[in-house]
Amino acid sequence: MEVTLLEATEDPEELICKGARNDYSDEFVGGQSFEATMGGVEGETPRDKKETLIGHLLDHGHFGPFEHPQITFAVEGVSRSCMAQITRHRHVSFDVQSMRYVAFDDVDPADVREGEMVVIPPSATDPDWVGRNQQSGAVDEAAVEERAEVFRDTIEDAVESYQKLLDLGMPPEDARFVLPIGTKVNMAVPRTCERALRAREQMTRELRSLEPPPSVTGRGFLAL
Repeated sequence: MEVTLLEATEDPEELICKGARNDYSDEFVGGQSFEATMGGVEGETPRDKKETLIGHLLDHGHFGPFEHPQITFAVEGVSRSCMAQITRHRHVSFDVQSMRYVAFDDVDPADVREGEMVVIPPSATDPDWVGRNQQSGAVDEAAVEERAEVFRDTIEDAVESYQKLLDLGMPPEDARFVLPIGTKVNMAVPRTCERALRAREQMTRELRSLEPPPSVTGRGFLAL
């Protein structure tokens, strides 16, 4: 998997401040310097003024101005399984390579055995790898060689079957059903500061909900 930065706001703090000051300014912020825009904000330097204003916005939960800065990444070769987990978090937007419109008909199934098109998880080849939901511990070399072969045979067969279905006239949106969940796709992931802040706020609330009641806090769980 490879992550590439596509675009990012050059000065996100300045953009946040311009957006926020627009709410309270008599003048048009698009027609004045940043120094003029920040006139009246406490602080000796532009940096101090930014910290003052942004701190005020955060303290008062005024997240609107944080929607202006944005960063967008391109992610190459993420498995469909991983993508399903990432896209559960709706504080981020996604554009994902469509397996309805993109047909993987030019991939050599033999190359799939070596990691082309399908992600090969570490547990397929590492005898010491123990997964979170694994029923047994580490296995010997013979067992890991066999499971690596079974895994590679399976994904190679799946890609061969997929391509055969395409040759038989099945549309890609239906033929894709036979592909492994580890099939690699590309996606673009944009995110704004505002969404990041709201995600952090939500996470903080959830963590606080897990804290022990006041009668227990400070005495330790041994008191129970």
